[in-house]
Amino acid sequence: ILETHDDEVWFVQFSHNGQYLASASNDQTAIIWEVGVNGLSVKHRLSGHQKPISSVSWSPNDEELLTCGVEESIRRWDVSTGKCLQIYEKAGAALVSCTWFPSGKHILSGLSDKSICMWELDGKEVESWKGQKSLKISDLDITDDGKEIISICKPNTILLFNKETKDERFIEETQTITSFSLSKDNKFLLVNLLNQEIHLWNIEGDPKLVGKYKGHRRSRFIIRSCFGGLKQAFIASGSEDSQVWIFIH
Repeated sequence: ILETHDDEVWFVQFSHNGQYLASASNDQTAIIWEVGVNGLSVKHRLSGHQKPISSVSWSPNDEELLTCGVEESIRRWDVSTGKCLQIYEKAGAALVSCTWFPSGKHILSGLSDKSICMWELDGKEVESWKGQKSLKISDLDITDDGKEIISICKPNTILLFNKETKDERFIEETQTITSFSLSKDNKFLLVNLLNQEIHLWNIEGDPKLVGKYKGHRRSRFIIRSCFGGLKQAFIASGSEDSQVWIFIH
């Protein structure tokens, strides 16, 4: 049980190599925990955001970490020293989500003006895709080939946007979407809905709904689900009934 934060913990993510855990909190800080044989210990407490931190994202080589303040800015941190390397901001819009390009040379952000922006690491804006591309609070991901950006573009719609061809595909749900998770092989998307259902979509070609999962409880908070197990054969979900739910798909 890790109790160093002073307020609610909103997001946690292990590094790709499993050596670190990053946690983001309503207390406006993030913590990098080091995984050791005797459990987890605090490596760095990252301070500087003026708003609660909604999410984190590890660089592909695990040497750097992005933190995203709620409708504020993104900060890039050096994992070894705990120093802030760069602050990403944009005049007239707040940043609401973040992820790394697979190459580790650029980052992506969803903005409060519903656009998605691509940045060089030094803070230079490379490209911006405007229009209904993201929501004020939403998840953001990109496929391993660096071509397709995935975001929640309307309360009940997920956009799959090819940044090279500008083609757009959509996942349409009848309920409000609260979060999503991309499988490691980039073939499936796990979508959490407001009505306490989890939907599994095959996103190869035209998106197809291939599974529905019920049982977990959600009434007040954003509940996240993820793939896990050997060959990602399981779906794990948080729940407001104090249980962790595991489904086989």
